[in-house]
Amino acid sequence: MRYQDLPPFRNEPLTDFTDPENRRAFEDALGRVREQFGRTYPLVIGDDEIVLDDVFPSVNPARPDEVIGFVANGTAEHAAKATEVAYEAFERWQRTPAEERAAILLRAAELMRARRHEFSAWMVYEVGKSWVEADADTAEAIDFLEYYARHMLRLEEEAPKSVAQIPSEEVTFRYIPLGVGAIIPPWNFPVAIVTGMTSSALVTGNTAVLKPAEQSPVVGYHVAHLLWEAGVPRGVLNFLTGPGEVVGEAMVDHPKTRFISFTGSKEVGCRIYERAARVHPGQKWLKRAILEMGGKDAVIVDETADLDAATEGVVVSAFGYQGQKCSAGSRAIFVKEVYDEMVERVIERAKRITVGDPANPDNWMGPLVSEEQFRKVLTYIEIGTQEGRLVLGGRALDIEGGYFIEPTIFADVPWDARIAQEEIFGPVLSIIRAEDFDDALRIANSTEYGLTGAVYSRDRERLDRAAEEFHVGNLYFNRKCTGALVGVHPFGGFNMSGTDSKAGGPDYLLWFLQGKSIGGRRA
Repeated sequence: MRYQDLPPFRNEPLTDFTDPENRRAFEDALGRVREQFGRTYPLVIGDDEIVLDDVFPSVNPARPDEVIGFVANGTAEHAAKATEVAYEAFERWQRTPAEERAAILLRAAELMRARRHEFSAWMVYEVGKSWVEADADTAEAIDFLEYYARHMLRLEEEAPKSVAQIPSEEVTFRYIPLGVGAIIPPWNFPVAIVTGMTSSALVTGNTAVLKPAEQSPVVGYHVAHLLWEAGVPRGVLNFLTGPGEVVGEAMVDHPKTRFISFTGSKEVGCRIYERAARVHPGQKWLKRAILEMGGKDAVIVDETADLDAATEGVVVSAFGYQGQKCSAGSRAIFVKEVYDEMVERVIERAKRITVGDPANPDNWMGPLVSEEQFRKVLTYIEIGTQEGRLVLGGRALDIEGGYFIEPTIFADVPWDARIAQEEIFGPVLSIIRAEDFDDALRIANSTEYGLTGAVYSRDRERLDRAAEEFHVGNLYFNRKCTGALVGVHPFGGFNMSGTDSKAGGPDYLLWFLQGKSIGGRRA
């Protein structure tokens, strides 16, 4: 199989839930998944499935008394064993032709396509995603599998052609894998990001130890199981669950770990970056850290903008998946000429958001993912009452004991307030007044992050300026600041948003490879 033999990459279409047949299919998937509630999931290290007596429950955040499954509480010893097994498996896997590795990803894409609604249903129950958000998550996972399979084949074919030739030598260049990767994904995209982070490591010839987030371990297990079913050998991919401060840190510290791929909070990412820099006894390399660490993203609206489109973009960016996206537009910056009108427009639009159990497709916004996140957001709302003017929401909602919070909007927020500078990761929007477009750009760039941003304006000169001066990894004009498409909007940010590794882009797989130059004459 060659890159040229495959059809061009196309993003997976989203499901149209206005079609009654699609609605029935999703309802059936919710029922099938519900029948699997309460199972116990093992650690998988090599060929061994390890069921522990020490387990923890994964619960439905919309109904916390409902247990999705019980998951093994792994230890540092399990992390060490999994890393050793992955290290041994690397000796074989690195020699598996790129064509075979890519073919496994393409098979995995077909399997996920066939079970698409089931993966989405797991997310509805385990992390509180709406039907639409969950469906987009699964579609993105399929995109990663298709895109990275093609990307690996292209690198394999083009690398030898990338160096100049000279008459006196036979010269070639190729990419080789790094070794064992610690894969530590987040809970907010528990299919898409788990699939993308894991498949990128595997298709490049590395082996992996995958530790899903503690809030989404069950769906993480199902992603791993799909990859094994598609042809990834046990041992090449190992699956661990347990506390990040125990299992995750042991994975990061192990001397045979060659790289760490992490998506999550700035605090944890910085800790991993620091720990990865240490050289442990027996370690023969400097570890590579591939980090995506969040954002405090802004949507700018100037006086020339289409205010209807801007209103929709601000609200969807801020409150999609309860604001639990690193790309969420948690700051809205309006120039003074349209400030008062835009505040009223955003309030009125946000009032129409329906909140409740996401298993019901009529609910646009679901719960926060956990009690910890729920309490953190309420704390920030209390801080916000001291920093801005509460104009909408601000309360917890008593729905089936779930972790629900109203869409919350603060107006007249100072640009340097805590709620305008710190990542809240919840349904809280801070609206900030700017004197003019220059001031809006200054405010947008005032945080330590630099992930996504959006500008609503009809002034081409201002958009051109924003393209140069708005310092984020993903910038959008006259559209929302969430919803990056694999292969279309390579995703990753600047400053404290991480290492700008640009997932789903043309250089992403190079983070998992190292170049080897070979020259001279063969006997």
